[in-house]
Amino acid sequence: MRHTLSIDGRALSYLDFGGAGRPLLALHGGMSEAAAFTGLAAVLGDEWRVIAPDQRGHGDSDRAPHYRREGYVADAVALLDHLGLTDPVAVLGYSVGGLNAYHLAAAHPDRTGALIGVDATVEISIPSGPQWYDFLGGLPYTAPTREELLATVGPAAAPFVADGLRPLPDGTGWRLAFHGQDMLDSIHACEGDHWDTWLASTCPALLIHAGRSQALPQATADAMVSRRPGTSYAVLDGDHFVPFTDPEGFHAAVAKFLATL
Repeated sequence: MRHTLSIDGRALSYLDFGGAGRPLLALHGGMSEAAAFTGLAAVLGDEWRVIAPDQRGHGDSDRAPHYRREGYVADAVALLDHLGLTDPVAVLGYSVGGLNAYHLAAAHPDRTGALIGVDATVEISIPSGPQWYDFLGGLPYTAPTREELLATVGPAAAPFVADGLRPLPDGTGWRLAFHGQDMLDSIHACEGDHWDTWLASTCPALLIHAGRSQALPQATADAMVSRRPGTSYAVLDGDHFVPFTDPEGFHAAVAKFLATL
């Protein structure tokens, strides 16, 4: 069921899949939304209560003043407080959400009982020159109709954004599930060395790695597991988008780890 939390006048929308099971806070990747975890929630069933926010600037949540780690982490803590979840919860994060998840675990170890990082790296450098995500800067945000918005987005990006299109509240048109400039800001805010943060938490952890990942090299993944005590490793055959291209493998890896807690 979808709910909305107000944080300093800014809406944070979230899906609470319900159930009496232990809570699992699930943080989606960039340019995605909470609904990406619908399949996972169904697989976990009554054992786990999946709670997934549309993180700031995504989905039904409002745009935010910035997209630095402290903002994402503060939103997650506010959501846990809002739900009265004061005991440690399991936290899962994919890609940018994984970065947010292990920053949450480091900053609030009393709120994080287990950690699952999905193809989330600790070394992020943004090289000079053209990048695949540069198209975000030219994306339209709104259009009078859904068809016009998809046409303006262009054939390359249209399949990627189509499922997330939303009607504007005032009925004057349609919008994307994210603003392109916000996503660029979020990407650039990830840049840096996050090793100290990854190593700061001590809860049981699992790193799910896409074996052909464009974001997490094998050597870095191996080091993340070997350098952090209590960290398990699962590899899936796919690229960075493996939670979507191999959902069964992704769901199985998560369920197997959660069963050990």
